[in-house]
Parts: sequence; structure tokens; C-alpha cells
Amino acid sequence: MVLEWIEQYWDALVLMTAEMAPYLLLGFFIAGILRVFVPRSLYTKHLARPGMKSVVKAAALGVPLPLCSCGVIPTTVGLRREGASNGACTSFLIATPQTGVDSIAATYSLMGLPFAIVRPVAALFTAIFGGWLVQKYAHEDKEAVANVTCGDSCCHSPGENKSLVGKLKEAFSYAFVEMMEDVGKWLVVGLLIAALITVAVPNEWLAALHDYKLLNMLIVLAIAIPMYVCATGSIPIAVSLMAKGLTPGAGLVLLMAGPAVNSASMLVIGKVFGRRTLWLYLLSIIIGAMLFGLGIDYLLPGEWFAVKSGITETACHDGGIGIFSYICTGLLLVFLLNALASRHHHHHHGEAEMSSCIIYNVEGMNCNHCAANVGKAIAEVAGVEHVEVSLHEKTASIQGNPNEADILQAVESIGFKASKATI
Repeated sequence: MVLEWIEQYWDALVLMTAEMAPYLLLGFFIAGILRVFVPRSLYTKHLARPGMKSVVKAAALGVPLPLCSCGVIPTTVGLRREGASNGACTSFLIATPQTGVDSIAATYSLMGLPFAIVRPVAALFTAIFGGWLVQKYAHEDKEAVANVTCGDSCCHSPGENKSLVGKLKEAFSYAFVEMMEDVGKWLVVGLLIAALITVAVPNEWLAALHDYKLLNMLIVLAIAIPMYVCATGSIPIAVSLMAKGLTPGAGLVLLMAGPAVNSASMLVIGKVFGRRTLWLYLLSIIIGAMLFGLGIDYLLPGEWFAVKSGITETACHDGGIGIFSYICTGLLLVFLLNALASRHHHHHHGEAEMSSCIIYNVEGMNCNHCAANVGKAIAEVAGVEHVEVSLHEKTASIQGNPNEADILQAVESIGFKASKATI
């Protein structure tokens, strides 16, 4: 019995990974190209002017970017410093973590074309709605945020002044090393949870609630809002729950609310952009997710959004996994292992170089974008000679003789919390 369960779990895990792998690799590569070849000045140029035009542009620019809900905050603070309106910043905050070229491609692989279209469209309109709310009712919130430090992810393109080969290397490194470090853990967690749901949750549990569509969505919202899950990692979880009877509309609510909202990001947004902005941010995501979810359940054909009742059945009906999927799965595993090894190397390399330094604990960092922005903010403080930020340890090791209050203020200004470590 146990061996049969383990075999079913393994089959489900392998099949979902194999189905996603080709699209994930393509999505990561496109994300790397966007990162290196699209000038950072493009964002500030189109978001600086007040009005709805900047709100719409912020949403459109945020949809393809592969930033998580924590990594997008320092980037948005940088945009605000460059002159972007509060409405445009909120629009960018809502649109960016919900989607990305990698998650759109992965959505298509497991959920089909209709979901892959509806997901970014829902993120776009929800972001515009949220930006409009903030611009109309909370435009005075945290205007002083414009004076804080700008993170490197918004001020310049990392590929500037490099040859084409150099830019391609930078894009490849960002896509398959840095992004893998950021997304890999949550992708693996999502796949493990999805496979567990597939084989362990009885079909009748969620099937009994299938006719109560609004209740489905409220339950999903209650689960999705406090938890942390990235846009890509939420996909296999949604697929498995839908295969067990969750409505497609509730599945979309999970895909929207899970990546865009979590307890850590809510605390930071409230602190950096103001409480009124935070409440309007939450309200727009909840309303947008519910409206689009109800639209899917009541207005669009159900067969467009149907998933297979058993993930492992696909392998039997389709004759197993193809060679190309095996190759892509192998490459994905290699990149994931390399990212893990690279993260481990950076951690120990930083420890060796920073043996004599002041160490600060930094709360709220969840990805390389966070660590990079924290490092840049601290580096600009007077008296800092060198800084090494460890995402793994959640610390910043500083050489020099800076003022402690200046360090704490620099970190707080981009939405994180620092405290001097006790030895």
C-alpha cells in the first residue's frame, strides 16, 4: 500500500515537472533577455508623469517582469524616487508579482491557453484598478518615499556598455542562476505540494464544494493571502486542487492572490507606502480576483478551463513522457542544483572575506533582488567601506565605521528592517 502510494506520488511529481520544464526554460530565458536588453530608464520615463496613463503603463510593464512580491517592493521604491506617482507604483506592485514571462509559459503548459491568456489580463486590469484607487483616494500617502535610496534593479540595465556576447552571458546568468536561486525553492515546494494533493486528497472533499463557487473563492483567499508562493510555484498547486474539484474561478483566485499578497509584503507595503495605500492594494486584488474568478465560473465555457481528473492519468493516455521533455527536465534539474551550489558558495565565500566586520540582521529579504537592493542602500551610507549581504543568513556584513542609525535608516527606507546582531 505504501509502495503504491509512493509510486503514484513519484509519477505525479515527474509528470508535472516534465510538462512544465520546456516552458519554464523558455520563460526564464526570455526573462533574462528582458532584464539585460530593456533599459531600466524605460520604466522611469513612462511612469514619472501623474495621471491614468502612467498607471496603465506601470501595469503593462509589470506583467512580463519576473519579480516576486518581496523583490518588487525595493524596485518600486526606486521608481517612486525617480518620480513615479503613487498610483503608478501601486499598479506596478500589483501586476508584477502575479505574472511574468516564466509563469505565463508554465501556466500554458499545465493549464492551457485560456488560463494563460486570462491570468495576465486579470493582473493587468486589477493593477489598473488598484492604481486608480490609490491615485484617487491615497495620493498623499508617503510622498516622502521619493527621497529614499534607489535599488540597482530600476536605475540601470545590467547589460549596459557590454558587447552582444557579454549581454547574452549576462542574460543567461540572470535567467538560469539568479532567477533559479530566487524561484527554484518555491517551484520545488509547489510541485511537492501539488503531487501530495494529487495522491493524498480524496476527490470527494473538494467535489462536494464544487457547486458553492463563491465559498470556494473565499476559502482560497483565506489560505492564499497570508502564505508565500511565487507566480510559478502556485501553478501546480492550483492544477492539483482543480483536479480534485476546486472551481476554475477559485483556481484563478489562487494564481492571483497567492503571489501578490503575503503577510511579509503587506507589512512592508504598509510601512513604506502608507496604510491607506496598503488597504486599497489589498482591496483591489481581492475584488479583481473575485470578479475574474466569478467571470470564469459563470460566463465562460467550463471546458476551456478543465484539467484532468488525475494528473498521472495523462502519462497512461499519452504514452508517457517524450524525449524532449526528459531533456528539458534534466536541464532544469541541472540548473536548480547549480543555483543551490552557487548560493552555498556565495554564502561561505562571504563568510571567509568578512571575518572582521559589523553584522546586521535584515528582516524581509526573500530573493536576490532584495539582497542587491539592501547591499546598494548600505553601500551608499557614509563610512561604509565594503558590504556583503547574505540572503541565506538574512544578514549584512559591513566593513568600515558607519553610524548605526544611518545603516538602520538606509535599510528601512527601502522597506526592510535591520538590527545589529548580538555576538
